[in-house]
Amino acid sequence: MRLTIIGCSGSFPGPEGPASCYLLEADGFRLLIDLGNGSLGVLQRHIGLFDVDAVCLSHLHADHCLDLTSYWVARQYAPGGPQPPIPVFGPAGTAGRMAQAYGLDPDPGMTEAFRFETLTAGRSRIGPFQVTTERMNHPVETFGFRIEHGGRVLAYSADTGPCDALTTLARRADLLLCEASFLDRPGLPGNLHLTARQAGEHADLAGVAHLVLTHLVPWNDKEQSFAEASSAFHGKLSLAASGQEFALEPAGPLPL
Repeated sequence: MRLTIIGCSGSFPGPEGPASCYLLEADGFRLLIDLGNGSLGVLQRHIGLFDVDAVCLSHLHADHCLDLTSYWVARQYAPGGPQPPIPVFGPAGTAGRMAQAYGLDPDPGMTEAFRFETLTAGRSRIGPFQVTTERMNHPVETFGFRIEHGGRVLAYSADTGPCDALTTLARRADLLLCEASFLDRPGLPGNLHLTARQAGEHADLAGVAHLVLTHLVPWNDKEQSFAEASSAFHGKLSLAASGQEFALEPAGPLPL
């Protein structure tokens, strides 16, 4: 598997890159995990506009899904004619929410460009990937993912507060993309996001080989996030950055 960080800015695009979007490739298949605002433009630095085989949306907050509306325009009005529909996996109501976001009638909405599939907790196959989904601890229905291929495991927290499901999804993962929206301070809201330290705690408990902190809110000090996570996690630790690539080979995940 090859992972490319398209966007990792938390809650809104930042000066160094767009909101959440991750490109996962294996066996010629290209899967997008989330498609947050600003990500479609940066995606085109890495693959062709119509080279996406499937999209998986963790939840329906704008910083994880809004550029699907732009992608609908691109696929529906391409100069050579509409592109064939591709599957879009998301929480219940994704098709209606995306149609509403662009001001479309719900029927047909965006269904001529996308085949919407409803996510549920459990195991499924998307292209060559075995995908396990679990509900996370967030105010709207949100799914984290455990993605397996070729004996390697990538886990993704999506947006979540502390929860056992994240530890389960990330168990012995080669690489965990884990949100770290907050820095430690008093009065943080509960059941919303993780601090960098909490991300480290979950990763350490799960026995993760490599923790990559993502969903980094632009006004936070990234080095402080790194320091707080390192106080709780004893494996390899990285900060996500737009354009960063990882190859999950038999020897483990190695930054290219």
